Amino acid sequence: MTGFERHRRSGRTIANFTGFEADLLRSLASQLVELLRDEAAAPVSSDPLEALFDFTGPTTVPEDPVLARLFPSAYVDDEEAAGEFRRYTESTLRSSKATAAIAIIDDLEEAGLPAELTDEGLYLDVELDLPRAQLWMRSFTDIRLALATRLGIEEGDEARWAALPDDDPVGQAHDIYEWVGYLQETLVDALGD
Repeated sequence: MTGFERHRRSGRTIANFTGFEADLLRSLASQLVELLRDEAAAPVSSDPLEALFDFTGPTTVPEDPVLARLFPSAYVDDEEAAGEFRRYTESTLRSSKATAAIAIIDDLEEAGLPAELTDEGLYLDVELDLPRAQLWMRSFTDIRLALATRLGIEEGDEARWAALPDDDPVGQAHDIYEWVGYLQETLVDALGD
């Protein structure tokens, strides 16, 4: 994979993935969608106005650390205000994040990624217009936040990761985190051209 590049004539952003890379990216996006949709919403309100606008989102910080990172409290010093803000915004934010991750899955499959990868020599070209590229960029941020949270990645801990042996599974997961960062960086650069 060489990263994303902008096609001069069409203005579209293009990337070439091996079948393995595309399948890995689809898996990461699928896991994110599953996580975003796994937690039940708050019960429906008896207030007719609230029912009309569907303000039924959760009011507490998610238990899962990844979800807590993706949806931080808006008011750290005011639990009640944070709960109200969360109730009115989190459902929409979850849906938006899931839509962005689904765009990655759909675009990879539209480019030729089969439901089950069996061909080791498969290569895919993905072409994105500006709105689609922006969805991918947003989803890369969410995927990286999820990986960083699960792995315990912190600012300035590069030496810790560099010291791990190549065959360490945690180190390999960190490599995936870095790879998604690379994809995101090349996508940002391609959109800036």
